[in-house]
Amino acid sequence: MIGLPTLHAALALLVATGMFVAFATNRFRIEIISLMTIGVIALMLYLFPIPGTAPKDGLALAFGGFGHTALITISALMVMGRGLVVTGALQPAARALGSVWRVNQHLGLLVTLGLAMGASMVVNDTPVLVLLIPIMVQLAQSGAMPASKTLIPLNAAILIGGMATTIGTSTNLLVVSIAADLGLPELSIFHFTHIVMIAALICLPYIWLIMPRLLPDNSVEAGHEPRRFIATLRIGTSSSYLGETGEAVAEKLPEGIDFMSTPDTIQPGGRIPVFATPEGLREAARKLGATAAPRWLIERLHRDTAKAGDDLIEAEMALSADSRLAGRTLQTAGIKGVAVLGVAQAPSRGFAPPREMSAEARLAEGDILLVLGRERDLQEFAQAESLLMLDGAKPLPRTSKALTAIAIMGTAVFLASFGIVPIAISALAGAIAMFITKCVHFDKVGRALSAKVIVLVAASIAIGRLIFDSGAAEYMGQLLAAGMAGLPGSIVLAMIMLFVTLLTNFASNATAAAVGTPIAFSLAGQLGLPVEPLVLAVLFGCNLCYATPIAYQTNMLIMAEGDYEFRDYLRTGIPLVILMVVSLSVILSITYGL
Repeated sequence: MIGLPTLHAALALLVATGMFVAFATNRFRIEIISLMTIGVIALMLYLFPIPGTAPKDGLALAFGGFGHTALITISALMVMGRGLVVTGALQPAARALGSVWRVNQHLGLLVTLGLAMGASMVVNDTPVLVLLIPIMVQLAQSGAMPASKTLIPLNAAILIGGMATTIGTSTNLLVVSIAADLGLPELSIFHFTHIVMIAALICLPYIWLIMPRLLPDNSVEAGHEPRRFIATLRIGTSSSYLGETGEAVAEKLPEGIDFMSTPDTIQPGGRIPVFATPEGLREAARKLGATAAPRWLIERLHRDTAKAGDDLIEAEMALSADSRLAGRTLQTAGIKGVAVLGVAQAPSRGFAPPREMSAEARLAEGDILLVLGRERDLQEFAQAESLLMLDGAKPLPRTSKALTAIAIMGTAVFLASFGIVPIAISALAGAIAMFITKCVHFDKVGRALSAKVIVLVAASIAIGRLIFDSGAAEYMGQLLAAGMAGLPGSIVLAMIMLFVTLLTNFASNATAAAVGTPIAFSLAGQLGLPVEPLVLAVLFGCNLCYATPIAYQTNMLIMAEGDYEFRDYLRTGIPLVILMVVSLSVILSITYGL
């Protein structure tokens, strides 16, 4: 007969439930809920210490997450991911994958999910996701699905792939190691891969086609078309399209750009008027070997920026009524220190005749300039010319650092994937290397880190330790064992998988593995079942961490980029958990004849 839980176990379950309900109702910001949870744990354990501990031990438990290796690892990985983005290191990969996305977005997502799932079978989940997040963000900026609709499905595919081998995740290794210590023969790397792959095929249609529909469009551009600018592309001598007809080249242009007048042939020194979005203008200039401002000016800006260690910023500025530029052309305005790449003309007012659609037309109040320069120079230009700096200024990739960023990330991933050093060490070393090489500027590291994720990680670590140290996890395991006597093997597998899934989604993978694996051995002896399928049920349950952002560090890594809320994970993750539990339980039962 199982009695009531201890006071601390009951309080731990109450705090965990309260945190979950607060997250799910979305009445308060995640940062506030996380900090309140940490505060409640600290106060509770200081006033009512766990037997055998001192009040200060409770404070260490509550606040220990802020110095935990998991938090340091996640922060370092976010910094390295930022380094890949700001240097443009992944643009070639994004363009290659983007070519598939342009054929069909659903096909592009399917190919991406397949690549991610395959890679995570042999490489740790976290580095795979860190490499793919910037690519998905760049694809979204190029017109593919919004990142908020692809990152959760991508994360799910990575987690399923990581579940398929003993080396896919550190949790798998932990379960296999504990089971080996308890007497189970050591499992080979691909011992249970076929089981997971069958379940993955069953669940793939949901991840691929339904999940994106359940997620919001959190992109900044959602709801309006990107602004288009009139610009002039100046063809350089190194263009790969020299000698080709204008009509042939026009068909190869990226989305978001059109020739305003099509040239007969592409010639060096030629000037082509275009109508383009900022992204389309950049991509067309790259493909054509052209510039949207005099080449000497663009080259000088790049030299000055590199010498000063600054970012080159692209910004949009609106002409006010008293701007000196009104009534002048770009060629006669005497603009210095910055490069104007294009103009978005304001509609003509009253009975004024419409202006010529040309980058050489006279400027007027309300026109918006696309300007390139250093941040300080842009601010001085806006102030001197009475321009209004609009939102959306963005640094251009520092492509000279791209190979350096790739080398740093590749080294960090290699060292962690093959177990040469822990991922916490390789990620931290990689982040420091990003700073030293100026791939990421130290004074702008705040753009790489998310306060919401940092506080949430610290709170989840605290709640996981509380559940384990208070005896709440052990008590739940006893209840589980007592309630499964006499049940069919497939139901036992499903229940233990669900139990471990609950632990992993609201505590931690390590807690779920440490608690669930001994329970599997105990149940096997009590119910007369083979140990191996029960251990695999624990291993699979530890990886079914889709339903909350606190379940696994990859869930938290995508939270900031996708601008997700807690309920987004619940809405998409709970159906996937149910699908996976049912599929894996049935497949395990058939495989082991239960």
